[in-house]
Amino acid sequence: MSSPAPESAQRTAESAPAGVWRIVAQREIAVKLRDRGFLISTIVTIVAIVASLTISGIISGRTTNVAVAIVGSDTAQIVTTANSLAHSANKKIDFTTHEVTDAATLDQQVRDGTVDVGLLSVDSGWQLIGKAAKNDDASTYLSAAVQQITLQHNATAAGTSLEQLGRGSTVNYILLEKATVDPGLAKLAAIVFALLFYLASVLFGIAIAQSVVEEKQNRIVEILASAIPLRQLLIGKVVGNTTMAFGQLALFVGAGLIGLVATGKGDQLAPIAGAAGWFIVFFVVSFLALASLWAVAGALATRSEDLQSTSTPLSMVIMIVLFAGIFLSGPARVIASYIPLVSVVAMPSRLADGTAAWWEPIIALLLTAAATYGTVSIAEKLYRRSLMQTQGRLTIRQALRVED
Repeated sequence: MSSPAPESAQRTAESAPAGVWRIVAQREIAVKLRDRGFLISTIVTIVAIVASLTISGIISGRTTNVAVAIVGSDTAQIVTTANSLAHSANKKIDFTTHEVTDAATLDQQVRDGTVDVGLLSVDSGWQLIGKAAKNDDASTYLSAAVQQITLQHNATAAGTSLEQLGRGSTVNYILLEKATVDPGLAKLAAIVFALLFYLASVLFGIAIAQSVVEEKQNRIVEILASAIPLRQLLIGKVVGNTTMAFGQLALFVGAGLIGLVATGKGDQLAPIAGAAGWFIVFFVVSFLALASLWAVAGALATRSEDLQSTSTPLSMVIMIVLFAGIFLSGPARVIASYIPLVSVVAMPSRLADGTAAWWEPIIALLLTAAATYGTVSIAEKLYRRSLMQTQGRLTIRQALRVED
């Protein structure tokens, strides 16, 4: 293995100012800001987030039109009642009638796609006729309308009223802990948190590892080591990339919140924004550890081809966090919200759906910060011991045996 920097160079590096890591951090930030690929991908992602949420809101807010073919004007009352029932349920569904002369014409219009469904009176009651697939809206509200009108007629024939027949049958649904966020939106937020964590961790992490291995492969690191203590070099890389990851993530989260307002769900903004804020805080603290580990992955490698091997364990951990954030639920998610790294996704997800108390993220963040401190300390030692070794790829065990 190659020898470390000459003793005189080491003395020069050790005599460098303690805050020299700021220069390294500024350089890392400047390189990212000049990277057209990074800037374009960031802008495209922001536009995609806002556009997808806006389009989703437009689609979900659009009224669904269901054309119903009927035989006889008396049947129109059923369609009118179905419209009333749908509107009472706050469903944006509009049933329109197409009166035809007979059952054969009704069947033909359904087959031709002129109408969505046909409603026909038969001896046993009523028939709802579709072409190939069941229309759930028509099945739900037209069937309910038929039942309501039929009960009304039967009640009148029996000398009573529909209200008297239904007396005592009302069921009131009371929620002991009413959710402040729509459950579907909370689940979507959890998935978005997991995906953002995965993308930011991998994209910025690989960039750190590639930067380290390129400096090592081109022997630039020997020049840097003669002027900058390796500890300061690592701190600068970690802080610079963490700052850029934080900035990009904040932009993505802001775009998502703007899209949320654009979809007409501004009433959900406060709890989702609070969870998103905690997500950014957890991410920044955890990414300090991840960034240092990615730097170690680059330092253990000698060539760019070695990165796949040295970074595989870290990639697997990030993938586990991704799947945990998407699929964990119940007690498993509660436990995961206190486990460092996994808590980056699990705790904000619980905050989004209102299942976490106010003090829980504080405890989880303290545990994450403690784990980050320990991880960075170990990673710093591995980084210093392996960065100057250029004769071949190292394992973690070999790096630990190298003397400072």
